[in-house]
Amino acid sequence: MKYTSIIIPFVGGLGMFIYGMQIMAQGLENAAGNRMKSLLEALTKNKFFGVLLGAFITAVIQSSSATTVMVVGFVNAGIMNLQQAMGVIMGANIGTTVTGWLVSSVEWAKFLSPSNLAPVAIMIGVIIMLTGKRRSTKDIASIVVGFGLLFVGISSMSSAVEPLKDNAAFCNIFVSLGHNPLLGIVAGAAVTAIIQSSSASVGILQSLAAAGLVPFGAAIYIIMGQNIGTCVTAILSSVGAKKNAKTAALMHLIFNIIGTIIFSIIAIAYLSIVNPAWAHGNITQTQISMVHTVFNIVTTVLLFPVSDWIIKLAKKIGHVEEEVQDESVVLLDDRMLETPGIAIQSTVSELVRMGHVVADSLEVARKVMFERKEEQIAFLKEEESKVDRLSAGITSYAIKLSTLQINEREHEEVAHMLQIVSDMERISDYCENISEFAESLLEKQVDFSEVGVEHLNKMLDVCIASYLYALEAFESNDRESALKTIEKETEADGLEISLRAKHIKRLTNQQCNTEAGVVFLDSLVCLERISDHARNIAEEVLAE
Repeated sequence: MKYTSIIIPFVGGLGMFIYGMQIMAQGLENAAGNRMKSLLEALTKNKFFGVLLGAFITAVIQSSSATTVMVVGFVNAGIMNLQQAMGVIMGANIGTTVTGWLVSSVEWAKFLSPSNLAPVAIMIGVIIMLTGKRRSTKDIASIVVGFGLLFVGISSMSSAVEPLKDNAAFCNIFVSLGHNPLLGIVAGAAVTAIIQSSSASVGILQSLAAAGLVPFGAAIYIIMGQNIGTCVTAILSSVGAKKNAKTAALMHLIFNIIGTIIFSIIAIAYLSIVNPAWAHGNITQTQISMVHTVFNIVTTVLLFPVSDWIIKLAKKIGHVEEEVQDESVVLLDDRMLETPGIAIQSTVSELVRMGHVVADSLEVARKVMFERKEEQIAFLKEEESKVDRLSAGITSYAIKLSTLQINEREHEEVAHMLQIVSDMERISDYCENISEFAESLLEKQVDFSEVGVEHLNKMLDVCIASYLYALEAFESNDRESALKTIEKETEADGLEISLRAKHIKRLTNQQCNTEAGVVFLDSLVCLERISDHARNIAEEVLAE
């Protein structure tokens, strides 16, 4: 037997299968973009919701490894705690079974036969891709083409290994794996760890099953091993991460090992005592999907009530203690770039967080202008430094996002964020300028006149309102708030001209202190420019 005639078509089919899976996943991710982005905002401490979230994301991106790597990134960035991560990890195991059901559909839905459907699907997808102009149309084309390539790949693998069913030595390997559970688990884990995809690993097993090569007993242990092997990607990803992030990867491994132990005991008892004959019968692709799904769902149901113990065990093994989060650290991680849609939403969330820091600074700036307490001045300087660090981190991450293969709308969204982060940072700078003006008045022991205080308060009201409307417009994508921002900015422009003229008249009539008068004028300029930057933010929202 010429093994090259088997290996080359098999490897080529595997490559086509993985490529088709990636194309389909990218199309699904783009098509589900808005839902994917809203998921991050909806995250709560409810682990049950986390399970649903993990299952959905994994079903869309077709990789539990990618989902877990993303979770490691969230935990490392401080966006997600370990309780939330546990739920998503459990759900990821369930979501990864979708690919297996797609592959096995050739058995329970005959019209999906690769020989009939795959070439047609690829042709239709290519025509849509070449003729379609809308982004949503191209996303659908990617899903259809990926779907077709996935089936062509699995068909190529099945055809390539079919001659092996007459090879006694090869068949004996699977018989041995069925007789030795540990060997079967190790084999499944090793293959999955090497190709770093449990979906692809299950696909390989299904292609072998389609050729009638895999006994039921061997398949069960290989499938359980595949669930352990898929943890390798996340563990490698956690190298160099914080202890909490390493704990998240460790939780995934512990969860799958416990599930494997439970099911191995059940499988050994059933196949050795209750129904030994079943172990020797060949498994079908659909049965592989069923075993894979039952294993992951039942493991989740059994371990969900004790998931907190798994977290404690992982923390104990990883020597993890609760960390105090530094608010000036950007809660973004490069691992999240694996799923650009969610990475973009994470960046939006960080920009909103930075926006609220700036809003707090504005409120303190109002107090500083009139009260001039040293602790308030120190607070504003500290907040400005925090905003600078957040601005630098968000900008750097947004630039990384812009280099990814994202669609045109997402590129525009990143460009809007880069402009908004700059405007927010400038507003923070003006708050610091106000604190410096307050220091100057404090040193010189001078104060504004009663009229000056009244006029500055009026200007502060309008300018702070313009920024708060702008922040609300960005946070909620609210066009009405954006339009209110522009109204307030226009009002601030007129008010600045009016108050400047009145103040110069008071200076001419010597109705106020000259040194305080200079600070008054400088303050008007700062506040008017704050409203200008608020308008810039609103216009970016309206441009989306």
